[in-house]
Amino acid sequence: MPNLAPTDWLIVLLSLVCVLIVGVLLRSSVKTSADFLQAGRRLPAWICAVAFIAAGLGSQEVIAMGAAGARYGFRAALLFSLGAIPAMLFAGVCMMPLYYGSGARTAPEYLRLRFDQKTRLLTALAFVVMSLVSAGISLCLTARLFQTLRIFDPLFFSYGWPRQGIFPFCVVVFSAVVLVYVLFAGLAGAMVNQALQFLLIVAAFLPMVLMGLKNIGSWSGLKAALPAAVPHSTSVLGAGPAILLWLLLGFIFSASRWTTDFRILQAAMAARNIETARRIPLFAAALRLLLPFLLILPGAVAIGLPTPQSTTVVRNENGAIYHEITVVPREAAEGQGLVPARLDPATRKPLQDAAGNTQLNYDRSTPNMLMHFLPTGLLGLGVAALLASLMSGLAASVTAVNAVFTCDIYQSCIRQKAADNHYLAVGRWAAVGAILLSIGVAMACSGFNLTLDNILYPLLLLISMVSAPQLATFLLGMYSKRITGHGAFVGLAAGMAAAILHHCLTLPARAQPGLYGGWIAVVHRYPGFIAQCLVTTILALAVNAAVASAVSLFTTARPEAELAGLVHSLTPRPAIFLW
Repeated sequence: MPNLAPTDWLIVLLSLVCVLIVGVLLRSSVKTSADFLQAGRRLPAWICAVAFIAAGLGSQEVIAMGAAGARYGFRAALLFSLGAIPAMLFAGVCMMPLYYGSGARTAPEYLRLRFDQKTRLLTALAFVVMSLVSAGISLCLTARLFQTLRIFDPLFFSYGWPRQGIFPFCVVVFSAVVLVYVLFAGLAGAMVNQALQFLLIVAAFLPMVLMGLKNIGSWSGLKAALPAAVPHSTSVLGAGPAILLWLLLGFIFSASRWTTDFRILQAAMAARNIETARRIPLFAAALRLLLPFLLILPGAVAIGLPTPQSTTVVRNENGAIYHEITVVPREAAEGQGLVPARLDPATRKPLQDAAGNTQLNYDRSTPNMLMHFLPTGLLGLGVAALLASLMSGLAASVTAVNAVFTCDIYQSCIRQKAADNHYLAVGRWAAVGAILLSIGVAMACSGFNLTLDNILYPLLLLISMVSAPQLATFLLGMYSKRITGHGAFVGLAAGMAAAILHHCLTLPARAQPGLYGGWIAVVHRYPGFIAQCLVTTILALAVNAAVASAVSLFTTARPEAELAGLVHSLTPRPAIFLW
């Protein structure tokens, strides 16, 4: 059980109070719906750039990147960097001029300007569902992590509360804090807090990484320890054509997220002008190069350190014999380094894979590093950093749902003409609804035994089913004058349907029908869930592009004069100046 001193609790409480103070201070700047939903498009570029990174750095990503470092070694950094950075550069150079230059407030609104209302509405509905599910999973993951680390156990024991209440307590308290500062200051409050929360993550993770490297023997000691701790780390990329395949598929996954996910794009679209909006993804890409050293390296260090074991030390002092016994939990002793083994809930024995090797709980890598290396007084900084990663991603989801629901669903379909104060109130009520639905998703997911695999799987599944078809629609709209509104709508619907059908007919190896697919029948098994999601992504892209192109051949395209500023070939391309 981590020993949080009063200083640690003070740091955690101060971090929560600070985000609330930011919301209160920025409340006076929210006078219109544009202030609430778009931050008035007046925030400095550096806040937008940091918020752009932080929006894609929720608790799922922070824990998963550390787990990837423990599972594959520091080579996993190559996969994360080569996947995300080209996509971010593409978003800044090629897509942001059309998003921002078209005057659209949201990404679905751009599709209305380029195509028609029905394409916008389908995209908006799919995005809202994806954001709420992702936010609920992130809430569930963080609450389960705090429950496992037993951080709140002393509080519950002191008041005689049942330990089963820790999970709903975490879910409600964490989401309530986010809701308060979003209601006060809208997108501006969320983005300023995301910048502060990112700095908090750096402040907590940097000393942990430095102390971890010192204990393992610097970089040379890490290189020597990893081959034995992670024997398959050298083959994670493969060689020759396999590397090209990884790069291609990694770019497809990342492009689907970094170029179409409005939770991330809203940070750039809140910039003061189009030149700043183009620079923000470029600055964020440069900052992204440093993240593997903060988020992936801890996992590699965790598994390379010596595995703790129970010890007994006998010493004689003045004729008295003392036995000093250090008892290590079984999950830690059966694990590798600081990565514990995964225990069977019924027998409390370590689980084993098909080859007879002990299964490791990789998602505990980063939290265990924080708890192991940060001393009393700074441990609260690590806990606050874990909370910051949750609040950053959750706030991005809530503010994006606010904007998309208000602009693309309510204003366009329910009440097109109303006072601006009415839409401001709708945006705030949408925030309340988004938080309540996220809590509901988190509670529904609480029955699952979350591990690294099923932490990543819902995220990849959402990308392959929702973001990938949307990527094809956005690219066709931006680079083809011939695609029509009917073609875009039918292609998007067909791409999503093809992805869902593929999921219902396939399963990863050794998985049971359910979350991993096979709802209708099992016609094919993939080596793993990543392979299944990659094929789903490619299928959704291909079906969307083929169907949209075929339908557009039989429908009338819009005149070129109406597509100026919406299609690349009809839009001037200004030069990019980074400063």
